Amino acid sequence: MPEYTISQVPPNDRRSLSQIDALLKQEGIQRDSHLDYICAMYDEDYQIIATGSCFANSLRCFAVSHSHQGEGLLNQIITHLINIQYERGNLHLFLYTKINSAKFFRDLGFYEIAKVDNTLVFMENRKNGFETYLTNLAKTKTGGFSAALVMNANPFTLGHQYLVEKAASECDTLHLFIVSEDASLIPFSIRKKLILAGTSHLSNVICHDSGPYIISNATFPSYFLKDEESVIKGHAKLDLIVFTRIAEALSVTRRYVGEEPLSQVTGIYNEIMASQLPLSGIDCVVVPRKQAMNQPISASTVRQLLQKKDFHALKELVPPTTLKYFESEEASPIIEKIYKAQDVVHY
Repeated sequence: MPEYTISQVPPNDRRSLSQIDALLKQEGIQRDSHLDYICAMYDEDYQIIATGSCFANSLRCFAVSHSHQGEGLLNQIITHLINIQYERGNLHLFLYTKINSAKFFRDLGFYEIAKVDNTLVFMENRKNGFETYLTNLAKTKTGGFSAALVMNANPFTLGHQYLVEKAASECDTLHLFIVSEDASLIPFSIRKKLILAGTSHLSNVICHDSGPYIISNATFPSYFLKDEESVIKGHAKLDLIVFTRIAEALSVTRRYVGEEPLSQVTGIYNEIMASQLPLSGIDCVVVPRKQAMNQPISASTVRQLLQKKDFHALKELVPPTTLKYFESEEASPIIEKIYKAQDVVHY
């Protein structure tokens, strides 16, 4: 059997990326927009015959040329990607794959976390990873009526604060999950800091890092699905399967979500949650958005104001704790990053 070479594909290598796109298309998928490492396997004629990619600590976008299947090339691609991840210091790895490929990855040491219909499987390389996460969560379980809320808060606004306050006022314990992936303009460490500061007056709120199990829009594998509505529904279903297990661990029987009048995507997502969560014994409460300046408070608007460095208008949309941070010297690098960003609305 000939030996093929595997190497990284730089983002400006249009020839290779075009070949990769064609290879992925054979598998009915398209190249994910969220990738930070792409590799390709080349034959003797420097044609790409296999590919795979990474985003953060996940593996994704695999394909092998039909003329080379059965040669064990995918195994070599996965081994290469795992080595890259280990070099990065990422030992806990995740992947999404089609149902009919799950057995292959189980043989490579990956374990199923959740499965969505006949579409995809969410897997990790730790046998008891998700179970350990649930066990640790259960240690924070309290008596009485418990609810949950998942929040990115990019950054934490008066709208977010209103949502947390309302949820906390209607339960004995509110478990607040902060999306911990760094796929936002404002880093997780800062988002978490602002959420903790803005909710410190609420004694019944317990904050949790979402970890890798509550999947954000950035990490959901949209490249498997044919159209935007399928992506939204697939993401919602996967989220619900995983969240139901989390709710069981914490005895949570209600989930709060913020209304999103400006986003059709989030609107559909919320509708699916509102119809499906009750089937698992979990109420879903959609809370209307708090308004300011005659419009719903939006983190996108806050980022636009930060880009303009309009702190006078900013104080109408964020709590004093958030305002104090962005007026501090510590926030200068992040404000500069936002200032230079091309799109701060949907980031």
